[in-house]
Amino acid sequence: MSLDQLKSFKAMPAPVNPPPSPAIVEENEPAFNLGDLIATLLEYKWLVLIVTSLVSMAGALAVFTATPIYQANATLQIEGGQKGVSALAELQSMAAPALDSDFSINTQIHILKSRMLLGRVVDKLKLDILASPVYLPFVGAGLARRHAGADLAQPLFDLTKYAWLTKYAWGGEAIKVESLAVPGSQLGQSFTLVAGENDRYQLLGSDNTPVLQGRVGEQAHGKGVSLFVSQLTARPGTHFNVSRISQEDAIFSLQERLAVQQRRYSAVLDATLTGPDIATLSRVLEEILNAYVIQNVEYHSAEAENTLNFLETQLPVLKTQMDAATTAYNSYRLSRGSVDLNIETQSLLASLVDVEKDLVKLQEQRDEFTQRFTPGHPSFHSLDSQIERLKARKSQLDTQISELPAIQQTILRLQQDVEVNSTLYTKLLNAAQQLRVSTAGQVGDARIIDEALVSGQIAPKPTLMLGVSLVLGLVSSFVIIWLHCSLRVMVEDPEKIEGQLGLPVYATIPHSKAEASLSRTLKSGKANSGLLSTCMPDDDAVESLRGLRTTLHFALLDAAKSSVLITGSSQGIGKSFISTNLAALLAQSGKRVVIIDADLRKGHIHRGFSLQREGGVSEYISGTAGLQDIVKGTAIPGLVVVTTGQRPPNPSELLMHHRFEELLEKLEAEYDYVIIDAPPVLAVSDAAIVGRLTGATLMVARAGMHPLRELEQAVKRLNQAGVEVQGFVFNDMNTTRQRYRYGYKGYVYQYAYKKNA
Repeated sequence: MSLDQLKSFKAMPAPVNPPPSPAIVEENEPAFNLGDLIATLLEYKWLVLIVTSLVSMAGALAVFTATPIYQANATLQIEGGQKGVSALAELQSMAAPALDSDFSINTQIHILKSRMLLGRVVDKLKLDILASPVYLPFVGAGLARRHAGADLAQPLFDLTKYAWLTKYAWGGEAIKVESLAVPGSQLGQSFTLVAGENDRYQLLGSDNTPVLQGRVGEQAHGKGVSLFVSQLTARPGTHFNVSRISQEDAIFSLQERLAVQQRRYSAVLDATLTGPDIATLSRVLEEILNAYVIQNVEYHSAEAENTLNFLETQLPVLKTQMDAATTAYNSYRLSRGSVDLNIETQSLLASLVDVEKDLVKLQEQRDEFTQRFTPGHPSFHSLDSQIERLKARKSQLDTQISELPAIQQTILRLQQDVEVNSTLYTKLLNAAQQLRVSTAGQVGDARIIDEALVSGQIAPKPTLMLGVSLVLGLVSSFVIIWLHCSLRVMVEDPEKIEGQLGLPVYATIPHSKAEASLSRTLKSGKANSGLLSTCMPDDDAVESLRGLRTTLHFALLDAAKSSVLITGSSQGIGKSFISTNLAALLAQSGKRVVIIDADLRKGHIHRGFSLQREGGVSEYISGTAGLQDIVKGTAIPGLVVVTTGQRPPNPSELLMHHRFEELLEKLEAEYDYVIIDAPPVLAVSDAAIVGRLTGATLMVARAGMHPLRELEQAVKRLNQAGVEVQGFVFNDMNTTRQRYRYGYKGYVYQYAYKKNA
């Protein structure tokens, strides 16, 4: 500090008109300061540690208590295209449209997840019956899952001491319900099964009223409920939750956990089923695949049987037609004698027979399609167009035949009927026989390649969850710090006071852990007195106060008054700490010093010197005590104290009394320094009253305690009362944070002697 700054610190007479409040000067600072960021994180390191630890512990608890989800896998192959013998395949001797054999894998996936198929699985495995033990809340299920061995796990607590814990399962308990019938209104309602002695049990309703009593291995009935329990392993008194849900709910749950995907460029399906019960997971998936294979075989068997039934209805008709055609042909030849057909007529006959056979085959195909497809199917349009073409060809042949002699026409027609009916009957008879054979050995289009197998636990992932919880804890702590710093517009840097209020900061007092410990000791009553400057003279805060002592010595050399007022904008900022320790340091330098506790409301300076409050300022002003009565000595040579005295009802009026001004004048004449500790400026008007009577006024600001506007308002309040503030003392500076700041703003000077150096 320069000599000009020291001289400017001397006391000045109160101005007639108060000077205007200093304007707020904007300061250009970098938007991002890595040093400030590191310093802030170090300042809140305990918050980061606590929040991260709590979130990590919550993650670990979630891993411990979360129900593990397992996954079972299986592979299924679907044959591409129709397999087996078609009922009319042997009848297609001409180019006819093929059946719509584009095999839809997506269709098979939907069948695998259909209610029809899964409903069979639910009924067979009784998945609509739910039964599970009741565990201790939060951690009970996790403890039970980690129990190994065939015996029941030992409880964590003494069940004889805590009887209400007997209802919980601790590991190793098992129950198997073969059947549970409940009224429709009680579907989904949870019952409580209480295990008893000698394989007996009791079933309670939702309102804990008895429903029935039963024994393991026997059917039990009561109040419309029927229950059969085949296995019950538990201590007497253990509770189980038992319920029957609707088949639709069970199917929906199964559909949610079942996933079927097609492998790329293949007719292979990968089926996966997830769930918490590792013991039954593979069995359920295997049953789903078996049910699909069975229904696939049943579907193709039913198709073959339908075709066979159709052929068997057509065979008698064709047999009758063939017999009638043969009889008519033979009768006509007998009546007319032997008639030979020329080559041209035989060619017409062959062509006509082929056309007739093709027409019959196409018509039978159309009849078969009627049982399998709707009339709008593309196959119907293709068959109808071919039938129309054959009919046109037949019409042309009929025209040519009409030009033949009558006898040849008749012979040609009769022979045509015989050949057509004979050929069709023979082929249909062969097809029917083949269908009988194929139906007996019918196989489906699907086969299981890989049996169902549990691949392992898919959720939760312990390592992943712990890692995520750790990161989440760090992020959460950073967010809390950011919100805290964003919402707090407090002054952390003394240069903001100098730059924006235009007032110098004469001393920056670093945070002292020793002072915090000493203050707690005094408040708890474990010590009667103690000052940091005497207990820990090498502390950094004391060294900074020595710098303030030096500044104050030079500043008051030419001052008319040797009194200094120390105040602040609010309470709890350490102004009494500054006053007492500054006075002690001045006395240690060989000066005669008196410290006056002018905070008549809450003054507590007497505690630090183990003195009584009574016999102080209030008694002197009221005239009940003289100067020699109120000046009290201390253990520090050269330092005396004037306490507040008894708390008056009117402190402000008492300080305005002329005897207080007289007290200051007498003390200034007798002592080298008079230090006055006054109440906060913004709380009461006492500091403004006392400030007009002193030689200098210092304001104490504590790091992180004041918005800049609060300090500006306090200075303005004193200026309006005619008191000029010479400067600030910045208290409780976080030197650890400042050490990580870069640039000229990060300076912190620490210098102390080391013992045994």
